[in-house]
Amino acid sequence: MRLGRNGENHLTYCTNIHPGETWAEVRGNLQRFLPVVKRQVAPDQDFGVGLRLSAAAAEALREPASFAELKDFLAANNLYVFTINGFPYGPFHGVRVKEEVYQPDWQDEARLRYTDLLADLLADLLPDDPSLEGSVSTVPGGFKPLASDPAAVARVAAMMVRHAAHLVRLRERTGRTIALALEPEPCCLLETIEETVAFFETHLFAPKSARELAALTGLGTAAADEALRRHLGVCYDLCHAAVEFEDPAASLERLRGAGIRIAKLQITAGLRLPGVTAASADVLRPFNDKVYLHQVVQRDADGLTRFVDLPQAFEALAEGDAAREWRVHFHVPIFIEDLGAFTSTQSFVREFLALHRARPVSQHLEVETYTWDVLPERYRRDGVVGGIVNELDWVKRQLVA
Repeated sequence: MRLGRNGENHLTYCTNIHPGETWAEVRGNLQRFLPVVKRQVAPDQDFGVGLRLSAAAAEALREPASFAELKDFLAANNLYVFTINGFPYGPFHGVRVKEEVYQPDWQDEARLRYTDLLADLLADLLPDDPSLEGSVSTVPGGFKPLASDPAAVARVAAMMVRHAAHLVRLRERTGRTIALALEPEPCCLLETIEETVAFFETHLFAPKSARELAALTGLGTAAADEALRRHLGVCYDLCHAAVEFEDPAASLERLRGAGIRIAKLQITAGLRLPGVTAASADVLRPFNDKVYLHQVVQRDADGLTRFVDLPQAFEALAEGDAAREWRVHFHVPIFIEDLGAFTSTQSFVREFLALHRARPVSQHLEVETYTWDVLPERYRRDGVVGGIVNELDWVKRQLVA
């Protein structure tokens, strides 16, 4: 839905909350949930869609009849697609995902082909509004243990430059601008905002990348540099940033100062447990599911310590000193701050949205609580539609406060 004085904000939720990998499953979910959500949150206007397509579903939409079916459904229900979640390539619900969610990463040609296809689909799905660009969020390079040596980093950057060339050609052909939005996440190649800025400045925005893009597209080097900055940006996930103990204002200014666009803002909250001890950490055990990776960042007098998942954090925790805080990458409903024995990072969300309200950060705003199926039951009693509606209504209240 459009928000703001001139409708400059496009607010939606990501459909990765609905389990489904094939096009038939995705189609069924869209038909079942989107019209119901729209009636409750945007009955009098078009409603934007944050579409998640697996590689299998995206390939199926190459078939003209299937793609026409999607477009007809959107038009009939006053829906439009402006952003696609291209992070999970394969299965995302009901099976062990963990670190496999980053595969194939940006060292792999399969990731490039998949993301090129998503951009092509989005260019054809965007509504006829020249002011509205598209965004595709993606893996921030790859899982850090597998993508951090210099050769891997160089290959990741080269692949992204090749994708930027595809986006340049797509813009020339269709007139539509699509941005790739790298989503920094704990334990990934791009984990913190500082690492993200360094990667852009050292690799993606470096003269070498501009020359490579110029050679691929025929642009001059100055135009190629401009194209890199137009088509490559970040997806700022508020849960991820809060878990990393980022400062909202400082991290935002760091990105702006480096000329890195925020192509998408994902409005999410994680878990926060101050004064953690071995006993108090037990309240987090119900969140230790076997599907998703739940990275933990601990802050104490010695600084930050990172754990790749909750079991590793539990193992490292000893009784005694409670002068430490845990933040956990587990997306929880953003409208709930007090979760009993612990809290969420909702205060980070509120602070960031206040900054956005004062000076817009991105056109694209997306709620992404994909963990609904693995949340402890007491936090999902309103059902998935009720949860989505509550989250969108909560964001709307923050943006008009």
